[in-house]
Amino acid sequence: MPRISAATVAEHHAQQRLALVRAARELLEGGDADAVTFAAVARSTGLARNSVYKYFPGRPELLAAVVEDAMPRWTDAIRAGMAAAHTPRERIAAYVTAQLELVRTGEHRIAQALAGVRDANLVRESAGRAHAELLTPLIGALAELGEDDPRRTAVLLQGIVNAATTAIEAGDDYAAVSGRAVRMAVTAVTGTPA
Repeated sequence: MPRISAATVAEHHAQQRLALVRAARELLEGGDADAVTFAAVARSTGLARNSVYKYFPGRPELLAAVVEDAMPRWTDAIRAGMAAAHTPRERIAAYVTAQLELVRTGEHRIAQALAGVRDANLVRESAGRAHAELLTPLIGALAELGEDDPRRTAVLLQGIVNAATTAIEAGDDYAAVSGRAVRMAVTAVTGTPA
């Protein structure tokens, strides 16, 4: 019987699974989803390639697990930024700022790499759930402002964040882009600049 490195087999299984997810994440940080193969992940964790199949039936399930693992970091950062804000206007600004800060620090490279995965419905479904989760605190702030269709407005404001993300990732000045994106988002909702 193989040796386990935890108090129980279940804990060992969870640790190994997380190690595989983190290894896949490290490979994705290079910006190429094709680098995430079971052989590469196994090599990185010290497991045999066929052992990876004990944890994930296929590559789409592994990549979806990477999305699920990353999501709390994004939502926690956004919620923390918004919680520190005092008014709904400030919460909208914090929503934009928190996401663009994650882009600036490189966290978004994983999402960008995953966007190029072909034939991975499971990854797209995970990413869709993740994006819906990101919008939840913004929808609340918009509702507080009396927005008549906060969900739709949130989706449109996310478009500003997405455009700013593209500009930052293309090398545009972070401070200039993020400042303008915040002003545009707040002005779009309130009619007055941030």
